[in-house]
Amino acid sequence: MAAVVVWVVEGTWRSCVDAARTHAPSDAEFVLLHVSDVSGAAHGAFAGLLGRARPDRDPGTRLAGLAAASAGELLDAAAGRLDRPCRRETRTGRREREVVAALEDAALLVLARDGDRDRLGPKSLGPATRFVVDHAPCPVLLVWPAPAPDLATIPPPPHH
Repeated sequence: MAAVVVWVVEGTWRSCVDAARTHAPSDAEFVLLHVSDVSGAAHGAFAGLLGRARPDRDPGTRLAGLAAASAGELLDAAAGRLDRPCRRETRTGRREREVVAALEDAALLVLARDGDRDRLGPKSLGPATRFVVDHAPCPVLLVWPAPAPDLATIPPPPHH
């Protein structure tokens, strides 16, 4: 059976987990996915800006450890809220690419809007989320992390 993948992101994970519980079959295989992309930039900045500095002082190593601990805590909280058997997966790299790669055998992806939450429309998706929605090889359940804005917030039609 293909899995229901829930993209766990700080600030929106609760709505994704709740949507997965509501809309996915209770006997589905659930995968809670978290992607960290912070340590690579720190490694690069340290190497590029400070050059011959000691590798033991590389802040990327510390950031990678902090990111892993934070991801573990977030996935633990998400698993508790899901309250169903699930697999936890952590990845490191470009968020949008790692999420799409994790969907190779997925039956469904659950993710949340992460852009403008005050009005309906395309700006309600941040760049990484837009990439994932556009490239997901499976159905996508896109949820609002809070109540959706009023229909009156739909942008006007183009002037053609």
